[in-house]
Amino acid sequence: MANPRPEKVAMVEELEQRLRGASIVILTDYRGLTVAEIGALRGRLRDANVDYRVAKNTLLALAAERCGLPALAGFLTGPTAVVFGRDDPGVPARVLQEFIRQYRKLEIKGGVLGGQALDADEVRTLATLPSRGELLSRAIGMIQAPLRAVVMTLNAPARGLVQALDALRIKREPERPAASAADAGDPGGGEPAAPGTEAPAAEDGGAAAPAATGQTDQ
Repeated sequence: MANPRPEKVAMVEELEQRLRGASIVILTDYRGLTVAEIGALRGRLRDANVDYRVAKNTLLALAAERCGLPALAGFLTGPTAVVFGRDDPGVPARVLQEFIRQYRKLEIKGGVLGGQALDADEVRTLATLPSRGELLSRAIGMIQAPLRAVVMTLNAPARGLVQALDALRIKREPERPAASAADAGDPGGGEPAAPGTEAPAAEDGGAAAPAATGQTDQ
């Protein structure tokens, strides 16, 4: 623009700032909407932390050029109102789709996401995708599931060993007193009898062994 008026310069700078700060930009044709309906749409988008601005195509084209977004140029025909999404790129697309279903008005021209152009169908598809929160929850679940499996795998042998040792201890505890008692009453397991002590009588009724006389048989 040759010798632009200050107000136009300010508009371009504002649009440039909004374009740079947006996670997604969606261009709409608002023809057919009443002032009240535009206000209702703007309110819904504002509640979703999204800005909605009517812009002149020439000023928006200049701001897009400054931001390195030439993909916007292909959508700058007819009346244009711009959606500037800040966070989840699917949020403004879902708000627009819900508004269109209710009022049967408003046309989505296209948009830009990550520097890449989106046509109207791609913007509508974006509205059907899970939200960022849902995707994050799914990702956390996918990460945690293997971790839980690893922890269980690592703990399983330790638990099995502890259980086996406990079972062996419980089994052997009653055997220890019995074994001790048997050791105490076993004549073959004790100390040998002292010299000169009498040999026990034979249990079968036979004669006892003769005592030593100190003489040998002739």
